[in-house]
Amino acid sequence: MREFSVPATTTVAEDENLTDMVWANAERFGSAVSFRRRIEDSWVDVTAAEFADQVLQVAKGLIATGLQPGERVALMSRTRYEWTLLDFSIWAAGCATVPIYETSASDQIEWILQDSQAKAIIIETPTHREELDNVRDGLSDLHHVWQLDAPTADGTSPAVEELISLGSEIPDSEVHDRRRTVGAEDLATLIYTSGTTGRPKGCVLTHRNMLAEVRADIDAFPRLMQPGNSMLMFLPMAHVLARAIAVTCVYSRLTLGHTGDVSNLVADLGSFRPTFVLAVPRVFEKVYNTAKQKAHSEGKGKIFDKAEATAVEYSRAQEEGGAGISLRLKHLLFDRLVYGKLRSALGGRCLAAVSGGAPLGERLNHFYRGVGVQILEGYGLTETTAAAAVNVENSYKIGTVGRPLAGTSVRIAEDGEVLVKGDVVFQQYWNNPTATEESLEDGWFHTGDLGSLDEDGFLRITGRKKEIIVTAGGKNVAPAVLEDHMRAHPLISQCMVVGDQKPFIGALVTIDEEFLPSWLAERGRDRTTPVADLVDDEELRTEVQKAIDEANEAVSKAERIKQFRILPRDFTEAGGEMTPSLKLKRRKVVENHSSDIEAIYS
Repeated sequence: MREFSVPATTTVAEDENLTDMVWANAERFGSAVSFRRRIEDSWVDVTAAEFADQVLQVAKGLIATGLQPGERVALMSRTRYEWTLLDFSIWAAGCATVPIYETSASDQIEWILQDSQAKAIIIETPTHREELDNVRDGLSDLHHVWQLDAPTADGTSPAVEELISLGSEIPDSEVHDRRRTVGAEDLATLIYTSGTTGRPKGCVLTHRNMLAEVRADIDAFPRLMQPGNSMLMFLPMAHVLARAIAVTCVYSRLTLGHTGDVSNLVADLGSFRPTFVLAVPRVFEKVYNTAKQKAHSEGKGKIFDKAEATAVEYSRAQEEGGAGISLRLKHLLFDRLVYGKLRSALGGRCLAAVSGGAPLGERLNHFYRGVGVQILEGYGLTETTAAAAVNVENSYKIGTVGRPLAGTSVRIAEDGEVLVKGDVVFQQYWNNPTATEESLEDGWFHTGDLGSLDEDGFLRITGRKKEIIVTAGGKNVAPAVLEDHMRAHPLISQCMVVGDQKPFIGALVTIDEEFLPSWLAERGRDRTTPVADLVDDEELRTEVQKAIDEANEAVSKAERIKQFRILPRDFTEAGGEMTPSLKLKRRKVVENHSSDIEAIYS
């Protein structure tokens, strides 16, 4: 058993809560730009003083409806300025926020609202209202529904206008009296796990949990979390990682922007020009794949491939005493030809990027560091209020998820499971004492992940306990290693390794439909050919086999993929195969593609 702890640099006082930062910023730095919000096609500044006033006015409206301290208010919307405004307003009214992914189906919405006993919900669109209406009869606790819709010309949404109007008779002092009754141990948010298996469980996170995470993040990223820096949030705000970093930006007086339209992300990054980027690995994979696709479609594929290889070689050299003169010259050439354009895709001012939510492939991490964008990979769960460990700029090992955050301890159990302890660890699962007892033992949270700690305290995640495949020959295989390597290939969108109780390891593979047309055109083939017509295509299978051969080099012979199937479509959230945070729902994939799995072994 190995354990590594990092002492806390600050403590959270018993009477502190998340709203303190809003009024501290307004009083001391009122004219500082806390947000830049998107109104039509422009970014409009919101100062710290203006934000505090808006939080106050909306909180008065919530109080006017009769909501009591500790009651839950659900929030279902894409990422937008109002998300953060409403989050702080709910806290200022003494209530707790229950985030719901805006892509959730009716039965998911019903379960979360029923289980949390939410008294009110703020939704975004008419579609959300239809989903809610489908299950409204079963929601006896739900008394209020407000709809955001699109902002008006002055940037105000209908729900915010209505709440401000409702609270017009409530004195300001009532909000301050209400919020000051909230302490560090009170419920701040009830976040339901995205549910790769079974029904989502509600994680009870207190103001202490959130503040401990915020202060540890500031300690981890001192250069990024400087007042005056900026970040554009595009991850779903229902995700604990996005939420924790957004609150950290407010605490640190960064300028925060929001965008829910990821189809226009490159343009938004170009106009907002953030100093750091937060994303899940799939976003970094997409940026890389898109750049590679563009280069190949323009006849510059060989240059990009050489630049890519040089970037990876240059990054690896940093761990072995530095690059030689020949490699430095090649790197300088490709910096002018390729790397500068890639940095521009992130806005041109990006100092570093933070990645979490899933493993980031080692080669992709080396690639980004080689082009001049250091990706600081971290690890955590909803139950650890986002990050429990993270790589930092001056203490960094590619292939690991860094050391524990300040105030956090990590232990590797005898069976290899990662255990976490500290103020970031959640209190309990809502209405689920059995699951709580199974997950928490003497303050240690059993994550369900497998990993190892090196002599310097860097944590490496090797897989999920429940996802370990045991072949018919008794070999234990962690699928994550193979799947991460596979997804690094620009032609591959998703990969799921199979083989439990089977004679060998197989894989289901989906094709990236954005990259496929350029791959076909390069080979003189019809670029409009759908994936469904290519599942048995020998040329495509040869290309996928190359990716499998490379992935197989990372594992032992018994763990290697022997056979694979190309599927006619990608895994989707709508098909129930992906969570909103882009994790595979393995049971659902097995259910939906059982015949393909059987075909691998027939």
